[in-house]
Parts: sequence; structure tokens; C-alpha cells
Amino acid sequence: MARADDPVTDAAGRLLDSFRRPVTLLVAISGGSDSTGLLVALAMLCATGRYPNIKLCSCTVDHDLRPGSADEASAVAKLCARHGVPHVRRRWEGAKPATGLQAAARARRYDLLVDAARETGADAILSAHTRDDQTETVAMRAARAGKGIGLSGMADAVLLNRAVWLLRPFLDVDRASIRAFLTLNGEGWIDDPSNRNPRFERVRVRDRGTAGSSPSVENRLTFSQRAADFLTGTVVTMDGTCFSLPLPAIDTALSEPAAWRGLLLLTAVIGGRVHVLEARSATRLRAFLASGTLSRLTAGRVVFDRRRDALHLYRECRGIVPLVLPAGEARTWDGRYHVTSKAGQAFVISARGDAGEGLQGPVMRARRAAPCLNFEDGAAVTAQDATIAPAIAPYADFLPRFDLPLAQALADIVGAAQFVSPPNE
Repeated sequence: MARADDPVTDAAGRLLDSFRRPVTLLVAISGGSDSTGLLVALAMLCATGRYPNIKLCSCTVDHDLRPGSADEASAVAKLCARHGVPHVRRRWEGAKPATGLQAAARARRYDLLVDAARETGADAILSAHTRDDQTETVAMRAARAGKGIGLSGMADAVLLNRAVWLLRPFLDVDRASIRAFLTLNGEGWIDDPSNRNPRFERVRVRDRGTAGSSPSVENRLTFSQRAADFLTGTVVTMDGTCFSLPLPAIDTALSEPAAWRGLLLLTAVIGGRVHVLEARSATRLRAFLASGTLSRLTAGRVVFDRRRDALHLYRECRGIVPLVLPAGEARTWDGRYHVTSKAGQAFVISARGDAGEGLQGPVMRARRAAPCLNFEDGAAVTAQDATIAPAIAPYADFLPRFDLPLAQALADIVGAAQFVSPPNE
């Protein structure tokens, strides 16, 4: 039984109290102390009958990276059954990369959890990242700050694959408290040997005992909202392919960090890139914009075309690889458009290459990089054969809650569908 002042039970209770409608919650559980503590605390609270509209289920992702991982997943299934929580498992099949293993495992884990959430009808996925994980994340990102990566920690909620929110209720709870909670309640846990392998950056940071703190969620939400306001108040969309800012907005972007962040994210969306410009390219862009030169500069696959009337941004018509879309499938082309086939045969998505009649200036140049859909015999693909929608590349797979206002503004600007809000808001 948990103490009345137990931080683990308190955090789990705050999460359950935050829902105002019936929900199904999928607990991601590996068998380690953190995720075991999350599942046990939630199961104990739900067993009191105080949360009749909340249903728990669970999922273990077997990364198949070491002998015995399948046995560990079976042990977790027994733990969940003992607490009355339905359990499913997913396995990372196939060859594993020789480099970037942890990043690849994390990406695959999230994909498999989203798949499990769809199967179980879950409204949200719950992950047991702790205060210790948050501290390590900030320390790692601080070490990379010189490479253009901003100092920030993990968000308390993240939208995965534009499909389901992953919530992190334990970000203010330390690992020692979770283990004390489990010990008090007679529960054990599995120790993953990879958590002691110095090959991985997080382990090295943990061993150094590096301290760090991240800006509050409220501060980051405010920053995101300012960036969103800048874009909403300045960007004009022409022909769906060319995006223009009045010249005074350039000074705002150069002087206000939130506006600059908004401009960099807009650039990433136009260029179909997951990440914003690296530090060197961003510095080159700042110098070009500050010079006042009426000219063009290309950065991040985007042309910055400064003219007397405005600054125009559009996708450079180079390096755009055609994509063959099989019948009935859906793919993202050039990082900019999500195309779904409704046809009975394959077709090709490529850049137009020509602007067509009646256009000139930046809009004409921008139109050349617009998508063109043709069957393999050259016939045009009609609206009955396919749907095409703008993509928001930086947030297509992973959207932190504190960036939601900015993501919504970007969606409005390019004509994409709005992102869904977390289920407990």
C-alpha cells in the first residue's frame, strides 16, 4: 500500500484526474523499474473504483537486441495479468543498424506503440520517463548546443505520427522514489544491461552525474505561441507553393528569437525537412537577410527571394526525386505532400518542372516544384484517383505539446489539417 504522501501515487493520481471523459490508456512497459512503477501505481488507483471511466491496457516492445528479451516480455505479461491489466506485445523484427542503434530503437518503439494503440483503441500512450531522464536529456542537448540544437528537455506530452498522444506523467518523479514505491509494495523489476553500457551517450552522461534543468512547459508554450503569432500575422500564401513575408517582418525575425524560430520552422516545412537549418546555414541566412540585398539565396532546399515588395520563400526545383506510388498505398513525397492512391494502378509523383501559363515572378518559380501526378503511361491522375495533402515534416512523426501552437499555425499556412489536442486537455 502506498503512503499518502508518496510522489509516485500522487503523479499517477494527477494524471487520472486530468481526464474529463472516458478513455483507454496504453501503458508502455518494459519491465524496468520506471515503467513497472507506472503500471502498478495506475492499476492500484483504478482498483479503488475511483476511476470507473478509465480503462488500462499495456504493451511491451521486444527490441530483440539481446538473448532473453522474449522471456522478459513474458514476465511482464504475467505482471500485468496479476494486476488485471490486458497486455499485448510487439517485436522489432529484422536486421538492426550498426550505428545509431538507440535512436533507431526509439523510433521503431514509437511506431510499434502507435500500432498497439490502434489495436487496443487507446486514446493515449503512457511512458514512464522520469526526472532523471529529463536531467540527462537536457545535459545531452546542452552538449550539442554548439551544433545548433536548442537547449530543451522532454515534453510532458508528444503527438506520435499525427495519430496518438504519448503522455509522460513521471517527469517530476525521481527514479529512487519509484524504486522505493515498488519495494514497499513487494514488486521487483528487470534491470536492462544496456543501461550500463558506456557505448551509449545517455549512459555516459548518467555516469558523469551531469545536472541540468529545462525551461518550464509554460515558458516553451509561450515561446511557441509568439512564433505562431509572428507567422500568422505576417505570412501570405500564394498559389499554395509560394510564401511571402513583408519586408518589415525580416527585422522582426532577426531581432526576436521566437520569430526567428518560426521562420526556421516554416523553412523546414517548405523544404520538406524534418530538422531546421543547421547552425552554419542559419548564420548564412541571417547575414543574407540582414544585408538587405535584393537577390536570392538557397538554404535547406528553400529559395529566399528578396524583392522590393517582399521576401518570398519557395521550394528549390532541384533534387526532387520522383516517387512511384503503388495502387492503394500512401506515401510522403519530397517531405512536403502526403499522397494516398485510390487508383487501381501505380502512378508517379514528380515535380512539375514547368509553371504553366499566366504566372510570373516568385509564384512562377515556386510552381515548378509543385507535385505532378501521372500514370506510368503518361495520363494525368485525377482527384478520383488520389488525395494529396500538405505535410508538416518537422512534426509529422513527433510533435511536443509545447510546440502545438506553432504546429497549428504552420498547418494553417500550408493548408494542412489541424493537429489533434491531447485527450486530457
